[in-house]
Amino acid sequence: MDFEPLNEEVYSNLPNFLKKLTQPFKGREKDIVLLSSIGVLSNSFPNVYGKYAGDEVSANLYVMILAPPASGKGVMNYSRYLIEKIDRHLIDKSTQAQKAWKKKKQKGEDDLGSITPIKLKIIPGNISSADLYDKLKNSHHGGIIIESEADTLNAIMKQDFGDFSDVLRKAFHHENLSISRKTEKQFDKIYSPKLSLLISGTPDQLDPFIKSTSNGLFSRMIFYYFNEIGEFKEVFSESSGDPVKLFYAAGDALFGLYGELAQRQKRLQFRLTKDQIAAFQTEMTSIYEIVCTEFELEFISTVKRHGLILFRISMILTIIRKRELLSEQDIVHCEDQDFRTSLLLVKNLLYHAYTIFNLKNKVELPQNEQKILDSLGEVFLTSDAVNVGQLYGFSERTIADKLKKWIGAKKIVKVFHGRYRKMEK
Repeated sequence: MDFEPLNEEVYSNLPNFLKKLTQPFKGREKDIVLLSSIGVLSNSFPNVYGKYAGDEVSANLYVMILAPPASGKGVMNYSRYLIEKIDRHLIDKSTQAQKAWKKKKQKGEDDLGSITPIKLKIIPGNISSADLYDKLKNSHHGGIIIESEADTLNAIMKQDFGDFSDVLRKAFHHENLSISRKTEKQFDKIYSPKLSLLISGTPDQLDPFIKSTSNGLFSRMIFYYFNEIGEFKEVFSESSGDPVKLFYAAGDALFGLYGELAQRQKRLQFRLTKDQIAAFQTEMTSIYEIVCTEFELEFISTVKRHGLILFRISMILTIIRKRELLSEQDIVHCEDQDFRTSLLLVKNLLYHAYTIFNLKNKVELPQNEQKILDSLGEVFLTSDAVNVGQLYGFSERTIADKLKKWIGAKKIVKVFHGRYRKMEK
């Protein structure tokens, strides 16, 4: 697992839909665009499911981007354009239905039933727990929360009426939700809820959204984290084209696919091939055994749930790749390149999750590592750390791993390539 920007192999094997979206970007911004786009796509495939551990699951993912202020994570917002047309269409259509209902009501027509609720896809983050039930119940094949500032959710989660962590945990596995309102004499039940989540923020904004690494929500999240000071960006360059136009065009294509899938008479099942299932079992078992022997046992639940995340990412990549070939199929098998890409992503993302795990639990460095760090200057090079590390019997590769760990533990910050600065204690 690597802590550098995602390997170029990930991008070379992407479906063309995602290749085009990520092409104008570089480095961390490219990674953020990819993961946020996958997050939005996870709520864009109605009537598509797969079977995982005996349960039917949709593609829904929870994605959280954590990085310092002004670090480029704002490019996450481009992904919203992918689903805005779907959201506007659903709202407009249900609003028109409400107007028609009201006109008939004014004319005195009987047997109209209840007024049509407003259907939507994008659920606001500034919402109470009760409101989330309503929005999720009236979402069209599920909804997605997209917030570029984690504080928007934090302000609500701090309130007794706003903490919907339990809703997020259950919805991740499509567990039925129910709510009883005594004052309104109302009881609601949502069967097999489908919810996706896409959030960005700074590491300090992680609380109170995720209060503990052991509350279950942590292990259900895809984390992407970095703590680097980037170079000043060329703000007047026109070489990258117009990302907004690019994403709106992709949103038009997704709108068409969404409509086709929503109108299916029979749901589309996604499956791994026999060889992919064998590879999945081998790779995830290997990761699981390493964590059991070398990492904190509390992190095991994150590894287990990243198996489901791997399956869902594979589903997303294959569906978007084969989107023009789905109309005549009832079963679609995962493409080998999409499975390999998903596996590569999950291996990398597990390292990011473990870094956040360390941040949340304020893990202290072992004594010998702390001595190495104390021996280095306030600003130092990779070669400096290697030289000092060798005095303590550590190889160059081991020191490279330690540097990544220290970044995650907020002991140091990467200033530029090969140069680091100690954080204030």
